[in-house]
Amino acid sequence: MTGERTFKALVVDKVDGKIVHEIKQLTVNDLPPEDVLIKVDYSTVNYKEGLGFAGRSKIFRQFPMVPGLDLSGTVVESESPDYKPGDQVILNGWSVGERYWGGYAQMARIKSDFLIPLPKGMDTKKAMAIGTVGYTAMLCVMTLEEAGIKPESGPVIVTGAAGGVGSNAVAILAKLGYEVTALTAQGQESMQEFLKELGAKSFAGGKEWSEMPRPLETQKWMGAVDTVGTIVLSRVLSEMSYGGCVAACGLAGGPDLPTTVMPFILRGVSLRGVDSVWCPTSRRKAAWERLVTDIPDSALAKINKVIKLEEVPRYTKDILLGKVQGHLVVDVNA
Repeated sequence: MTGERTFKALVVDKVDGKIVHEIKQLTVNDLPPEDVLIKVDYSTVNYKEGLGFAGRSKIFRQFPMVPGLDLSGTVVESESPDYKPGDQVILNGWSVGERYWGGYAQMARIKSDFLIPLPKGMDTKKAMAIGTVGYTAMLCVMTLEEAGIKPESGPVIVTGAAGGVGSNAVAILAKLGYEVTALTAQGQESMQEFLKELGAKSFAGGKEWSEMPRPLETQKWMGAVDTVGTIVLSRVLSEMSYGGCVAACGLAGGPDLPTTVMPFILRGVSLRGVDSVWCPTSRRKAAWERLVTDIPDSALAKINKVIKLEEVPRYTKDILLGKVQGHLVVDVNA
């Protein structure tokens, strides 16, 4: 493909210590020298991009940078024996959009080791409707299953349930037959109807979720998916039933964990970390194969909103303020 062909990309840079962004016309020759060239169809907006555009947490590790931590599209050129032109692929994680150029562009060059084939029964739009958030939610569900938490074991709670990972976790768990309680932040009570449509059976909330719990509270949950961290995770741990498991994947509320050993040594509770960025390829493929069927299309339609590439910076501000319900898909060609 000639490097003279231009395409649209959202590029961020640092000027006088501040993050700036611009829609630019690039050529294929501007792309990094990786081994697979992809025509991008869709990407997504995640909390991590919100942090990056706000200049927080040093998300962007080099400049200039094309953000977008995931993408779906079609291989155009390949130097890898694993992919050929016409193959449809998915990318999630691997520090793409942070250290490596990502999905906020109509073309991308990606390391073949970072890609997985698009599963049969899924198109590129559905793949990004699921995105990193749905894939992370599926990893959390798999983690609970591996801990022996089954639908008949007892209720499960999902924190940050109105967000991307949380709403997907509610939908997947409900589809699999779990009794799901959704925790939303104060001021997000209006989102309960949305979560009920995804399968939530009950709701948690109130000022106690911003207060330190006792080391052990009343036993309520056999399983939990936590996207928040800090005091919220501390309360979840204190309310876990004997032998329960928490799958922790996020820190929307903060990275600290003010807790005690008592849930672990007196109730046999386990806290298992879930990482989507460096997750081994075999486990990624297993999660994506399950996502073909384990999340209802009807739920994805409720969870997702499609936006244009030019709208991304505005929504990265909203996502940090908790104003985004569900998940944002970016149509880079709109």
